Amino acid sequence: MRKLAFGMNLSLDGYIAAPGDDLSWSVPSDELFQWWSDRVGATGLALYGRRLWEGMSSHWPTADQQPGATPAHIEFARRWRDMPKVVFSSTTSAVDGNARLVTGDAVTEITRLKAEDGGSMDIGGATLAAAAMRAGLIDEYVIVTHPVLVSGGTPFFTALDNWVDLDLVETRTFPDGVLLTRYETRK
Repeated sequence: MRKLAFGMNLSLDGYIAAPGDDLSWSVPSDELFQWWSDRVGATGLALYGRRLWEGMSSHWPTADQQPGATPAHIEFARRWRDMPKVVFSSTTSAVDGNARLVTGDAVTEITRLKAEDGGSMDIGGATLAAAAMRAGLIDEYVIVTHPVLVSGGTPFFTALDNWVDLDLVETRTFPDGVLLTRYETRK
């Protein structure tokens, strides 16, 4: 059985994007960027919602070929291309690279994927993660909190019908006051 983690950068007031999808507040330090890169390198399967997929796939497939690409960006681009991905969308007609498209019910497909053997899965995208969260499919929350209040935007957490008890399994501080907290869902 695979483990499913939801991890994102978020503001102290709980948003993964500020109004207008502004992400300028979440630019990572070199150390945090390396941590995210190592996480991508260790991910067995990434699950993307359409909007996150569009953002990532518009940049990372060729990021290592851009003028001024740093060694860290080159490494991340390679890892991202190599990582198997599933994109969930009812409006996208095709995906490319090391990805496949699912247009049907996301919760059903994620449940099926979790039951398979294989490496850990990461889920990204607020709408997709919210569906998995409501269905009780998330095993781990990886919260990278930036010391900024953005006062609105796209929330990390969705409204739930029941409480979810969590166990803190890791904390780590990064430069610029960024704090990683990792929680496992208590079963």
